[in-house]
Amino acid sequence: MRFRSGLWFLFLFLIPGCREKVPGKEESSSGIQLEVRADTLATPKKENLSPPLESLEDTTFVRLADYSPEFAYDLRYATEDNFLRTQVYDCAECYTRKKTAIALISANKEFMEKGYRIRFFDCYRPNSVQYKMWEIYPNPQYVANPVKGSIHNRGGAVDITLESLEGKVLDMGTDFDFFGREAHHDHLDLPPEVLENRALLKGVMEKHGFWSVRTEWWHYNLGKASRDPVANFTWACPTY
Repeated sequence: MRFRSGLWFLFLFLIPGCREKVPGKEESSSGIQLEVRADTLATPKKENLSPPLESLEDTTFVRLADYSPEFAYDLRYATEDNFLRTQVYDCAECYTRKKTAIALISANKEFMEKGYRIRFFDCYRPNSVQYKMWEIYPNPQYVANPVKGSIHNRGGAVDITLESLEGKVLDMGTDFDFFGREAHHDHLDLPPEVLENRALLKGVMEKHGFWSVRTEWWHYNLGKASRDPVANFTWACPTY
């Protein structure tokens, strides 16, 4: 385990949920994970005041809503409205690595100039959630094996669509997580409006450093995030 110097990092490391936990790893008697690198998490120094993005390292995890109010969210895995028919997140939040957040904010700015904005279905996914999904649906064609992890587990992948600035979702031909040929980028037997909407989403995202997955029109990976380590920090849910 590597430590950075400074009281600020020590403070982050001691917050519950900010340490990376990997299923199957042993803990010492003090409760500290062994042979696991701790990921940093951007935590507000004061209420409603997050550290500036430019002050953070590229691999720091950030809550996207803390850095832009311009996105929309429909985080399906915090509900039962997904292909698993099971809620696998305790509550809905959208985290990414800092560099992914910067690329998303930049892409969304271009979409907004065209009259649209990004709506998220899924963002960073803790590796423990990947294990839950694999247990429910152990098919590597649709769910990444948690032993290797996915780019979602690395904070560099998002599942998205577009909506108008008034909140009307664009027609992409299928729903999110539809696993059939109609969801493939190379399936062209679709209405012209659907093909235009997919081309808009794909063109802008690729312009800002993301690459698409042939079989899922909604899935985008930040190219330079593919080598980041798998992470397992989990966010705190609000208590009422």
